[in-house]
Amino acid sequence: MASAGDPPAGPRDAADQNFDYMFKLLLIGNSSVGKTSFLFRYADDSFTPAFVSTVGIDFKVKTVYRHDKRIKLQIWDTAGQERYRTITTAYYRGAMGFLLMYDISNQESFAAVQDWATQIKTYSWDNAQVILVGNKCDLEDERVVPTEDGQRLADDLGFEFFEASAKENINVKQVFERLVDVICEKMNESLEPSSSPGSNGKGPTVGDTPAPQPSSCSC
Repeated sequence: MASAGDPPAGPRDAADQNFDYMFKLLLIGNSSVGKTSFLFRYADDSFTPAFVSTVGIDFKVKTVYRHDKRIKLQIWDTAGQERYRTITTAYYRGAMGFLLMYDISNQESFAAVQDWATQIKTYSWDNAQVILVGNKCDLEDERVVPTEDGQRLADDLGFEFFEASAKENINVKQVFERLVDVICEKMNESLEPSSSPGSNGKGPTVGDTPAPQPSSCSC
């Protein structure tokens, strides 16, 4: 159930200009790992098992309240297929946060995480924050990627880690809230007098150096 602090997304969200910050977030990962389902579960609290693969890129807007601030999230759902890669990487620039997703029942999607991480490093801001998400943790009987492997890879990459399920609504809200919190933390660090200047005059920025990432829960 959505809390009072999380108004439902809708047309008014997209047009609403009354917010303290706007964060651009991207969902990336191989095709069929559940990015679109994950976004719809978070933005609309709905789940449809038969989504058609995203063509190019799509987005939703959701306004949340965190740390006494009204934050407008512009969440982009990217296509995972290689033929759309040129289109989707163009949207990396300016993104403040990424959810890099794989399917715990698909070894190929997990093996591709390193390549996606390289894409982030190549095309995004240096201070973009990333959370690695092992999706479809409801498919425990079909699991081929152990939780420990996901956590180890996240540690190696310097990312935080969650396992989640859009179908069962496990850790979906928590993943987005954690990403927003980390961006806010880095942004506050960048505003401190002792921090290195990171702003380019285009709105709030996050810190230039990633903080140590604590391990996170799995389902």
